[in-house]
Amino acid sequence: MPVGTNAYNSMWQVRNDAWSSLEESTAQLALACSQQRPAEQLTETVSATLDLLGPIERFWAVPGPQAYQYVRRLFAAGKYDRCAAVVARLNRALATDSYGGGQAWDSHADEDGYDHDPHPTEQARTDRPYFEVLVVEDMTEEQERALRAELRRWRRPDDQFVYEIVVVPSFDDALMAARLNFRLQACVVRRRFAHRSRHDTSSLRQFVSLLGSDNLMEFSVDERAQVLARSLARIRPELDLYLMTEIAVEDMASRLSHHFRRIFHSREGSLELHLSILDGIAARYRAPFFSALRSYSHRPTGVFHALPVSHGNSIVNSHWIRDMVDFYGLEVFLAETSATCGGLDSLLEPTGPLRDAQQLAATTFGSRQTYFVTNGTSTANKIVVQALVQPGDIVLVDRNCHQSHHYGLMLAGAMVTYLDAYRLNPYSMYGAVPVTQIKSQLLDLRRAGKLDRVKMLLLTNCTFDGIVYDVQRVMQECLAIKPDLIFLWDEAWFAFARFHPVYRPRTAMRAARTLAELLRQPDYKTSFDAQAEAIGAIDAAADEVLLSRRLLPDPARARVRVYATQSTHKTLTSLRQGSMIHVWDQDFSQKVEDTFHEAYMTHTSTSPNYQILASLDLGRRQAALEGFELVQKQIENAMRLRDAVDHHPLLSKYMRCLMTADLIPAEYRPSGIDQPLRSGLPNMIKAWDGDEFVLDPSRVTIYIGATGIEGDVFKRRYLMDRYGVQINKTSRNTVLFMTSIGTSRSSVAYLIEVLVTLARELEAQLADMSPAERAAHERAVQRLTAPSAPLPDFSGFHPSFTDGRGLPGREGDVRRAFYLSYNDSYCEYLKPDEVEQRVEAGEQVVSTTYVTPYPPGFPVLVPGQVFSPQILAFMRSLDTPEVHGYRADLGYRVYVDKALEIAATTRPAPPPDPAG
Repeated sequence: MPVGTNAYNSMWQVRNDAWSSLEESTAQLALACSQQRPAEQLTETVSATLDLLGPIERFWAVPGPQAYQYVRRLFAAGKYDRCAAVVARLNRALATDSYGGGQAWDSHADEDGYDHDPHPTEQARTDRPYFEVLVVEDMTEEQERALRAELRRWRRPDDQFVYEIVVVPSFDDALMAARLNFRLQACVVRRRFAHRSRHDTSSLRQFVSLLGSDNLMEFSVDERAQVLARSLARIRPELDLYLMTEIAVEDMASRLSHHFRRIFHSREGSLELHLSILDGIAARYRAPFFSALRSYSHRPTGVFHALPVSHGNSIVNSHWIRDMVDFYGLEVFLAETSATCGGLDSLLEPTGPLRDAQQLAATTFGSRQTYFVTNGTSTANKIVVQALVQPGDIVLVDRNCHQSHHYGLMLAGAMVTYLDAYRLNPYSMYGAVPVTQIKSQLLDLRRAGKLDRVKMLLLTNCTFDGIVYDVQRVMQECLAIKPDLIFLWDEAWFAFARFHPVYRPRTAMRAARTLAELLRQPDYKTSFDAQAEAIGAIDAAADEVLLSRRLLPDPARARVRVYATQSTHKTLTSLRQGSMIHVWDQDFSQKVEDTFHEAYMTHTSTSPNYQILASLDLGRRQAALEGFELVQKQIENAMRLRDAVDHHPLLSKYMRCLMTADLIPAEYRPSGIDQPLRSGLPNMIKAWDGDEFVLDPSRVTIYIGATGIEGDVFKRRYLMDRYGVQINKTSRNTVLFMTSIGTSRSSVAYLIEVLVTLARELEAQLADMSPAERAAHERAVQRLTAPSAPLPDFSGFHPSFTDGRGLPGREGDVRRAFYLSYNDSYCEYLKPDEVEQRVEAGEQVVSTTYVTPYPPGFPVLVPGQVFSPQILAFMRSLDTPEVHGYRADLGYRVYVDKALEIAATTRPAPPPDPAG
């Protein structure tokens, strides 16, 4: 059967499967004809597959349009044996990436179709990284062949990389090529190109969305080049862009150099272009710290410093631990050192290769500054909070954030205002915090005279379950109310998002840059003036007015101050605990750099792990050069998992994948699209452009309530213990599967095999159950599918831990509440029923610590927080043995009345009310 595109979410997989299908069908066709058997159906299949590949191959160099046309001619001529042999060779090259030597296909070359390279020694080298270069110009086939030959003539055996060109004649074709061909690393824009594609692109529409002007041909040559450069940068910002022109090259260089890496005169030959292309790739390929560490590890040294394991000295001659070298290999120990000189660098004061590596990371991730962290994003979060927050500053934070934020804010002495995310009671999980609630809290603080003390908004993007904020909207509306507000986005699970064109606008660094550029535009000032005319000054406008409309900040007052922390090791390539801090702060050098350095010194080891640092350097290189490809495959694998579960007749009986409509209420999805990616890329872009929240398709939450097995049991007893399938998060009736750039189609197939096996076992068990056993099973299913106790909102801080002004209990001094419990005489333990009795009697029972059940993994109580009937009902409904902060033998640790009285009398005086 020919491959159909409706079953796919990415064109690269359509292409790969189409070539595999073509190999199989041409081989069958050749065999049928040799045996003189009827072959009409096979002929139709081959023809349909070739028709599918036609519009795709023109965007790739290998096999590319020349190879495709050659196969098509062989098929049309009835040379089925030859056709099958050529297709088999091409498909093997695709499947194994064995075309990396840069051997081009040319239908005018030898009988085998290959245009053989004039350097035979180079042909033997297939170890060099291979990439493709897009050339945008409307040229004849003869001109294209001449350009390809000219560029290939400049190759040398010692070139570090090798490439082939893809020539497209139009603006539309260039954008489609950038979107579809992940091998592209550079683009050469020449003077003559059309606007619209002359090809039928209907089969590609579900995979591409064109961004550009409707009247491109009305622009001048340099204006068209600018529009194309901007459009390509929105899709693939990592591409090196070059311009070749025949007119006023000096003038164009002065006006367009910020769009292009180099501008060339087209009559001066192509050698400089060829060298520039290779140099551009080499710049991204650099891994300065990894290279320095590798070089150092191969030098003989005399170690009279710490670290006996350095160069393997304490291991290689050992009688008892030589198996350590056998297991880890010698290189890892050769690279172990305490040295910060001799070509290496100091993480605390980098001046050499580590500084260069961090600067390259800043370029790759779109930040102004980037800092490496070797002990995880938990530490990265504490560094940023300590650098920015002083004792008494008010910080707004999602109550369901990672525990490192709770501890970091406690250590910083912040007055914490917890925000409540929307609740997903059927699945015992929270979503994200609506922007109206954030604005409402800011306005409440303004009304209480505390807005000047608000320092930071701290949110997790994306959430553990894959809910993604509209980052720019959140920052834009908050800055309208508080123009100097600082934003910390915890992107622990979102480092990969930078490398996909749809995800990228919802990342902190891209949104910060976009917002800063927007505030500088004259058109924006006009929009802001119109808002001011409609509602007056925001400082004087009524709360109801500000909550009912989308707000614009004052461009003369707003400062873009954005930080992001990322667990590189979670979603990109790095050794465990490798993380990064990205900064886009207009006031960083004036207000933060010194305190940031002190915070970094506070939390960073003086003996950082060089292997982690080197892996961060290499992970950055990989993301810069193949992140686009890997993230596309990650999403495709997730969608294949979703399709396999939901379309399997047995699996769908017991489990289903939760979709966007399940996890994001309709009020936050004005697009009205329930499954954005499944309905094509244009619909995904529509939802991600306009909805307040969207769902990361690479995070697959499977609802298993119908199995009667709780999520944690399903994870531990079935997936991990029996089959070695590792997952992280569960709720009472869901399990979360995350695809990453390391997920393969084979691993997805294995997971499906495991799930089907478990479903068959469950089906067999149900068939053998006695009436009593079936009744027990049905009760278990009912318990997991019926609504549980509602998830509790934040109940509030006891007045002893607030500043005694404004909204009672909303923001509190977690640090005082935390450290007060170090005096045992201030604390007691109460069993759950004792707490309930006191709450029912109207007493305020106050927690001394964080109480966090797993699952769901968020603190339902923090130090200084009062118990509420909703919290007690929720805790009573849980059936999990793992509750941090609760002792099964003793109960909850709470404050005695004496402690609360002491806390009230020793409470720091509130800052003066700026309103008088």
